[in-house]
Amino acid sequence: MGRLPDWLIYLLALGAIVWVFSQVGGRGDAPPAPSPIEDNADEPGPPLPAASVYDPEVLVEVGPVTSGLGTAFAIDRSGWWLTARHVVDDCKEVGVVVGKRRAVRAKEVRTARFADLALIRTDKAPGALAFDLAEKDMRIGQTAFHVGYPQGQPGEAASRLIGRERLVARGRYSLEEPVLAWAELGRTEGLNGSLGGISGGPVLDAQGEVIGVTIAESARRGRIYTATPASIAQLFDLNKVDPRGEKVGPLDLKNYDDAADNMRFDLSVAQIVCVAK
Repeated sequence: MGRLPDWLIYLLALGAIVWVFSQVGGRGDAPPAPSPIEDNADEPGPPLPAASVYDPEVLVEVGPVTSGLGTAFAIDRSGWWLTARHVVDDCKEVGVVVGKRRAVRAKEVRTARFADLALIRTDKAPGALAFDLAEKDMRIGQTAFHVGYPQGQPGEAASRLIGRERLVARGRYSLEEPVLAWAELGRTEGLNGSLGGISGGPVLDAQGEVIGVTIAESARRGRIYTATPASIAQLFDLNKVDPRGEKVGPLDLKNYDDAADNMRFDLSVAQIVCVAK
């Protein structure tokens, strides 16, 4: 039998991965979130301090590129999506999952060299999320909501801002970047262990605007790490991308799971698939 052309091999690989994972993931609702840890923050905490060389470090090992799934979210209806760099870096093909056995191939992937962030482009997006990238408005102790596809399933988590750390990535690529550290408050019922697969998903504040991108976790410590608003703003500026989306708030610890389901349903938050070389 003659050798299949490269484009057909990649297309078949993409279709196979999407079919397998869409059986357990897809565009459905997540189970309800359980009662979170009691929220005792009646008053806002102090302002988030500026990044410092004295911020504690967290080391992340970036393994070899493999075929798999992550999360992305639309930043405008023209087809720009935001995700984590480690989800799409060095992939042969990247696709946005739009239904069972259906994916839209990314026409372009732009990875940041200064942060675990990446932009991907498709022809269009059915919905898009709004941003608030003013770090001066952030306060220690504020609540955030992480949306995506942890473990390949629809799911979400809530967290409280602890402060700044410095993420040091080594392995497939190397970088150092300021990140925000959050203490987990609650998550989708039945979701145990790692939040792997939620990487690249949006982090929203109580007003329903994006303030970060989930990029790493420490399951043992109950910590979630996110790209800073300043890093996201830098990525947009360098790529001359102007995000235009809608608020999904107000959000709180009682309604964020329903709001997350709506974001996945209208595909403003979607799974993405990487086909390795």
